[in-house]
Amino acid sequence: MADGFKDKLIATKQAWARAGRLLTGTTGDPETDRLPPGQRLVENWPVLDLGIQPDVPKADWRLTIDGAVDNPVTWDWDAFMAQPQAEDVSDIHCVTQWSRYDNRWTGVSTRHVIDLVKPTPQAAHVVFHSYDGYTTNVSLAAFAEEDCLIAHSHDGVPIGREHGGPARLIIPRYYLWKSAKWVKHIEFLAADQPGFWEVRGYHNVGDPWLEQRYG
Repeated sequence: MADGFKDKLIATKQAWARAGRLLTGTTGDPETDRLPPGQRLVENWPVLDLGIQPDVPKADWRLTIDGAVDNPVTWDWDAFMAQPQAEDVSDIHCVTQWSRYDNRWTGVSTRHVIDLVKPTPQAAHVVFHSYDGYTTNVSLAAFAEEDCLIAHSHDGVPIGREHGGPARLIIPRYYLWKSAKWVKHIEFLAADQPGFWEVRGYHNVGDPWLEQRYG
């Protein structure tokens, strides 16, 4: 059943990309426009996934960070929680048109990750791999923004399984599909490697203010 849902979802979203669904043809400025073009504000937190919500107990959870780095690491949950903890408040914007303001995240900042693993001079891109087989990509510069983190809590409570817990990426500058749920592997690369939706018609960058929904 999950495979059937996934296949139908992929076909639907690829059709959206071909048709340019939801595009308004306008652009915004994040310095002056809090709500990106074509978005609508919600107060709830909609659940979107590929029809699979991995159940990863904290005792079994592992996060490997490697690739073009000098100091690869693998954390279990205790090691992850032993890292310096950061908190940030940010807005999130989903490509399906909803936005949610003032989300309070707690987790490990991506800048701490970079300082720890020490990317090589060749490293320019980062790919996230998830427990459900999902992948997505960002530039190293985007990964290093000060509001990005590997989050385990949202608004003061642990992130639930349906939203990508026990830990997920938060890259608030881009559409939320870039903020991989159920993260298990962060890979630094010299060459770009488009992810699951990027090879299925979605934009490679995903800037909401430029309406980069589709490629």
